[in-house]
Amino acid sequence: MTLLEAIILTVITASTPLLIAAIGELVVERSGVLNLGVEGMMIIGAAAGIAAAITTGNSWFGVLIAILAGMALSLVFAALVLGLAANQVAAGLALAILGLGLSGVIGAPFVGVQREGIGKIEIPYLSDIPFIGEILFHQDPFVYASVALTAGVWWFLTRTRAGLVLRACGENHAAAHALGYRVLRIRLLAILFGGGCAGLAGAYLSLVYTPFWTSGMTSGRGWIALAIVVFASWLPWRAAVGAYLFGGLTILQLHAQSAGVPLPSQVMAALPYLLTIIVLVVIMRARRGGAAGPACLGTPFVPDR
Repeated sequence: MTLLEAIILTVITASTPLLIAAIGELVVERSGVLNLGVEGMMIIGAAAGIAAAITTGNSWFGVLIAILAGMALSLVFAALVLGLAANQVAAGLALAILGLGLSGVIGAPFVGVQREGIGKIEIPYLSDIPFIGEILFHQDPFVYASVALTAGVWWFLTRTRAGLVLRACGENHAAAHALGYRVLRIRLLAILFGGGCAGLAGAYLSLVYTPFWTSGMTSGRGWIALAIVVFASWLPWRAAVGAYLFGGLTILQLHAQSAGVPLPSQVMAALPYLLTIIVLVVIMRARRGGAAGPACLGTPFVPDR
């Protein structure tokens, strides 16, 4: 395996959880809800997934439990922001803190316990093609699932009536309600979808990326996923580009450290997050301080009684 091939493979691995989580959050925000608890849902998915996989001996059951755990935590968020019309920023931050705390409790008995990860799918003949075969046709199922999710969400938002209704709820929830659409139900389904995607991203971390549990293993990836949604201007294919860009930055800083770049390791480790902030500032200045997101993003909706 060449060095370039190894770097591309590690970039794909690092980018996949970012893309899955970002696509889920993109759908949530297009419905008009801002959920800052992606980090908490990811870490609870990672903990619940590895716990279920080790307990039952079935990694795929662990994936299912991780998705359900992410959805369960998102349901708490939905109860606050939809049922009680609570502030979405405060509720999202509380969700992130809650997820980090619960994951420590769930994962405590499984710290350092090794679990055989989910293997890769090898497509006959195509995977034997030099260079391209290993990159495109010999990947784990999560990589292909992330591409399918991106394509599916793009098709849903741009080619279906349900996607148009969801976008209408994000742009003008009062008008959507006046037309007879159940805004709260639509937003609830979007929040559950986002929670499921975050849980799936967490399962990837604990069952594929590093097949064992350690506290805080998400390492801020949930916050980067939130930044990717803004970077992508709430468009699925741009989210894919952003995920691979930020994933590539993470891997390149590791290679720079191994190559002996004369910078402290702490600075190199912080570089992807610093560049994330810089990119967001540049984007917002290019938009002259305005955001291209849904007009009702973060605004609570209380239907007329």
